Amino acid sequence: MLQCIKSKYTKQYVLISNGNRIWTLTFNQHHSSKSPLVLLHGFGGGLGLWVLNFDALCQQRTVYSIDLLGFGRSSRPQLSTDAEEVENQFVNSIEEWRAKVGVEKMILLGHNLGGYLAAAYSLKYPSRVKHLVLVEPWGFPERPNSPEQDRPIPIWIKAIAAMLSPFNPLAGLRVAGPFGLGLVQRLRPDFKQKYFSLFEDETVTEYIYHCNVQTPSGETAFKNMTIPYGWAKRPMLKRIDQIQADIPITVIYGARSCIDGNSGIAIKALRANSYVETIPVRGAGHYVYADQPEDFNQKVIEICNSLD
Repeated sequence: MLQCIKSKYTKQYVLISNGNRIWTLTFNQHHSSKSPLVLLHGFGGGLGLWVLNFDALCQQRTVYSIDLLGFGRSSRPQLSTDAEEVENQFVNSIEEWRAKVGVEKMILLGHNLGGYLAAAYSLKYPSRVKHLVLVEPWGFPERPNSPEQDRPIPIWIKAIAAMLSPFNPLAGLRVAGPFGLGLVQRLRPDFKQKYFSLFEDETVTEYIYHCNVQTPSGETAFKNMTIPYGWAKRPMLKRIDQIQADIPITVIYGARSCIDGNSGIAIKALRANSYVETIPVRGAGHYVYADQPEDFNQKVIEICNSLD
């Protein structure tokens, strides 16, 4: 996945507590005059999925990208089964990583689960966050009183969800054994299309497969943070107003995403006296940074430059 990157970078494991390690890429490390940008990937992914973005984003500042604890090439410890405790474990691992690499203050950008954890980190360690960028964040709205009020759920999906509820979300990949790769290819052919400008073969599909066929540490933790149909047990909108008022927040979402884009509007209403901007990206779905990478990169660069 990383062979197509043109910029110089270093890769290393950063040791944190309990012998755990965080897999880290660092770009433009000695460009200290501008605030560094830290990228947090989403559920089921890894830092390799930012390959369409690294070269553009690191031109004028240091960029860090990590595999979250329990995902990718980072350590995969057994994490708590309690939603609040496991959230703290994720957040504390990011803070330990920050301290080890010596970042004083950062622009923190997270996609999907990474957006949720970036917000949770900003709540706990506000002095370390210069700007919070939420890209299609998971886990913000509360589950509706009737989970069908916004999006009707077919009976067959309910039946499958009930049957699979004791299992992790991606358990099927591991059960499939050697056929797991083919399963990813059939279920998510869109990933190959998103990265076709870089890879004409199955590189991206293989990367996603290998990210998720290993011990499901982060995957199990994510399951313990959710209630049926993917809602968060601890919705972030209930707490977003508690983030320090002087931390600006930008929400980026794909204009054709299946994820509810109203979280940005809700955040703005809850933080009426703080800076909140919502940016739609035309032609993009949930994976904004891969669907429309040039547009996404330009918008992130503009956000970063507005701070320095």
